Amino acid sequence: MLTPRQRIEQEMASSSLVRLHRALSRLKSPVTMMNTGAHPDDEQSGMLAFFRFGLGMRVIVGCSTRGEGGQNVLGPERIGALGVLRTREMEEAARALDADIHWLGHGPDDPVHDFGFSKDGDATFARWGEERIVERLVRAYRAERPDIVIPTFLDVPGQHGHHRAMTRAAETAIRLAADEAAYPEHFAEGLRPWRVAKYYLPAWSGGGGTYDDDLPPPPATVTVIAKGRDPATGADYDRIGEWSRYYHASQGMGWWPERPDHAWQLHLLLGPDGSTPEETILDGLPKTLADLCVGEAETLTDDLVTADAAIAAAVTAFPDREAVTRSLVSAAGTIEAALNAAPTSFIESQGHRLTRKLAEIDAALLEAAALFERAYGEAECLTPGDETTLTVILSEDADTSTTAITPHLPRGVTASKPETKAGIFRFPLAVADDAPLTNQYPPLWSSLGGNGPVSVRLETEISGRRATGHFDLETALPVVPAHSLTLKPNTFIVPIQNINHSFSFTTQSDDPKLAIHFSAPEGFRVSGTGAHFRLDLPQQAEPGLAHIIPEIDGHPAANITPFAYPHIGRNRFVRPEVLSVLTLDLALPEGAKIGYVGGGADNVFVSLKRMGLDVTELDAAALSADLSAFTTIVIGIFAFGTRPDLAAATTTLHRFVEDGGHLLTLYHRPSDGWSPEATPPLYLKIGSPSLRWRVTNPDADVEVLAPDHPLLTGPNRITADDWAGWHKERGLYFAAEWDDAYQPLLAMHDADEKPLKGALVSARIGKGRHTHTSLVLHHQMDRLIPGAFRLMANLVQPA
Repeated sequence: MLTPRQRIEQEMASSSLVRLHRALSRLKSPVTMMNTGAHPDDEQSGMLAFFRFGLGMRVIVGCSTRGEGGQNVLGPERIGALGVLRTREMEEAARALDADIHWLGHGPDDPVHDFGFSKDGDATFARWGEERIVERLVRAYRAERPDIVIPTFLDVPGQHGHHRAMTRAAETAIRLAADEAAYPEHFAEGLRPWRVAKYYLPAWSGGGGTYDDDLPPPPATVTVIAKGRDPATGADYDRIGEWSRYYHASQGMGWWPERPDHAWQLHLLLGPDGSTPEETILDGLPKTLADLCVGEAETLTDDLVTADAAIAAAVTAFPDREAVTRSLVSAAGTIEAALNAAPTSFIESQGHRLTRKLAEIDAALLEAAALFERAYGEAECLTPGDETTLTVILSEDADTSTTAITPHLPRGVTASKPETKAGIFRFPLAVADDAPLTNQYPPLWSSLGGNGPVSVRLETEISGRRATGHFDLETALPVVPAHSLTLKPNTFIVPIQNINHSFSFTTQSDDPKLAIHFSAPEGFRVSGTGAHFRLDLPQQAEPGLAHIIPEIDGHPAANITPFAYPHIGRNRFVRPEVLSVLTLDLALPEGAKIGYVGGGADNVFVSLKRMGLDVTELDAAALSADLSAFTTIVIGIFAFGTRPDLAAATTTLHRFVEDGGHLLTLYHRPSDGWSPEATPPLYLKIGSPSLRWRVTNPDADVEVLAPDHPLLTGPNRITADDWAGWHKERGLYFAAEWDDAYQPLLAMHDADEKPLKGALVSARIGKGRHTHTSLVLHHQMDRLIPGAFRLMANLVQPA
C-alpha cells in the first residue's frame, strides 16, 4: 500500500472534478479508434489526447510488444524486467490519456516480443510469425470493434522493422476481421466479424534522430485540427500528450516543446468510399447515438434522441453533481429501453456501443456520487498459503445498506465476509497453496478500471438506478512465489588457463531456515549448509556454460527483484534463480587497474569484477580527483547523458589520455551529451539517424581490418569464434566520422548494405589511447557470450 505522502501526491495529481469531467467527456461520442504500434511509447500521444478529450472518442492503444528488447536510461532492468517496467509505464501513460490498452505480445517468452531491432518487416515477421501477429490483430479488432485504426508509422524503407511489420499487419487484419471465414475459432469465443470503417496512414514522416524514411509520406486526405484547449485542465491537447509520454521515462521521454502541435495530417487508405478527401475524421461515422438508428432500427430514434439530449445536459451541468446525476440516470433509462426494444440485427451491429455507454454512464454516476475513495491490500503481494486483508474505503456519507462491494480475485484466492464499519470494508483474503502466480504481462488494461490481479466491483443505488463500477487497488496485489532466493554471486566466469576448481557463494532469502537443494550437471557438486555454499567444478573442466538450479521443496527457486521509480511506483520482477558457470579461454591484461564510470544503463562493472579484473566505480568525487592510479577508464553506455559530473570531467579525461591512460567509451547516442568536437579527446561523430549506423543481425560477418592491432591480439587473439553466438545485434550508434588518428579495426554490415567501419575505433593520443566501441558488449556479457568477455579483456588493457 502507499505511504501517506504518496496518497497525498496521488490525490493532488488527480482531482475529483477533473475525474468527473473526464467521465462525462467519454459520453460525447459513440466512436472508437485504435492506434497501433510495436512498442510502448509508439503511440501518437498528442493526437490521441485530442481524440479522447476533445472529441470524446474511446481510444485504444494496440501494442505488439512490451519493449523488453529496448534500452533503459533509468536503471539496470533488462529483457523480462524491462518488459514489466515498460508495461507499467504504458499503463500510466494510458491513464493520462484515459485510454485502453490491448496487448498483442505477452513478454519475452512469447514469439511476439521486442527482440531489439530489425530493418524491415520481413525480418520482424521471421521472428514473430506474420500469421500469428495478424491473427492477434484480427482478434483485437473483433474484440474492441474500432471504427478507426491508425498505425503510428509507415511501412517504408528506413523505418524500424517492428513498426513496418505492425503497419502491414494492421492493414491485412482489416480485411480478415470482416471475413466470416477467417479464424472461425474466434466465434466459438463469442467474437463476431467486424468491419473497421476507416484505416488511415500517418501523412507524416517517421524521421528524426533514429529513422529517415526513404519514401515521402502519402498525401493528406484530412487534417485533424485540435481546436481550443482541454476544458478540464486548460492545457493544450499536445501538452497532455506529453503528460502521457512523461511516463515512458525509461526511454527518455517527456519533452517540453516550445510550441505544441495542433494539427496532424492523415491519409485515408481504406474507407467506405475508398481513399477520398474529408472535412473531418468523423465524416461518415455516427456522431450521436441517434445516428445509429437506420433501417429497421429507426423505431429506436425517439429513445436515443432523448438519451443524447440527457447526455448533453449532464455534460453542460458540470460541476453540479446533482444535476449531472439526474441527467445521467435519465440517459441510462432511455438507452436501456432502446436495447430492450432493439431488433436482433441492431444488437449485433450496434449493441456494443450502447452497452459501452451504459458502463461509461455508471462510471460517471459513481464519480459524481464520490462514493469510492480507495482500496488497498495490507500486504505488498500475495503468496501461496498466505493470508492478508483487502481494505475498501468509501466516503463517510456512503449508504452501505444499498452498496455491495465484491472483490475480483484471481484463481486460488478467496475472500471471507468483510468486517464493516463507517464505510470501511475489510475483507480477509486467503491464498491457496496451489494458487497460480500472477501473469507479469497482463493482456488488457481498461480506462474504466478493474485492472490488476485484484480489483473491486462496486454496486450501489443512485437516484433509483443500480449503478455498477470497477476500481483498481492503489497498488497491484499480485500472487508471487512464497520465497525469493538470491545467489551471491549468481555467475562465475572461469578462465580455463588458470582454473580454480572451487568457488564460494551465499544464498539470501526471506527465510534463513529454508532448505535449499541444488540440481547440478554431471561433475558439478554443491555442498554447504545455511547460507554458505561451495561449488566444485569437474576435475577435467571443459569450456562451456553450465546452469545449476536451486530448488525449494522440490521446485525451482524464484528470484523476486523489486524495483521502484516515482512515475510507476513499486514493482517486482519474478524469474527463476540460476547459478551460471561460464568456463572459457580468457586471459586478463597484466597490470590493468580500471576505473568504471556508469550511467546506470548497463552491468559492465559487475561483468568486469566477475572476470577477475581490478575495477573501481568512480563517483563524482573520484572523477574530479587524480586519475593517475588507473591504467584504464571505462565509460558506460549513455553515461555522458546521465552523469553531469562526467560531462564536467572531459578535460580531466583528455589529460588522463595524454598522460598515458587508456580511455574506453562504450556506445552513446548523439542525444547523450556527446559533442563530436568536445566529448572525445579527438573529433569523433556518432552516426544519425541511428537506423543507418547499426548492424542488427547478431550473426553478421565481421571483417577484421587490422588483424595485428594490439587490441585484437592480446591478451586474447580475437578470432572468428569470438563472434559466434551473439544475441540480438552486433552494435548500434556506430561512429560515422572520426579524426585521422583513429584507426577502424572492424567492418560489418547487414544484408545488402555497405560495410560500416565505426564499430570499434582506437587512436594513440599523446602517451595514451582512446578507444570507442559501439558493439553491444554489455548485452553479450549479460548473456554470457564468451567472445564478449575476451574482447572486453583486450579493450581494457593499459595503453
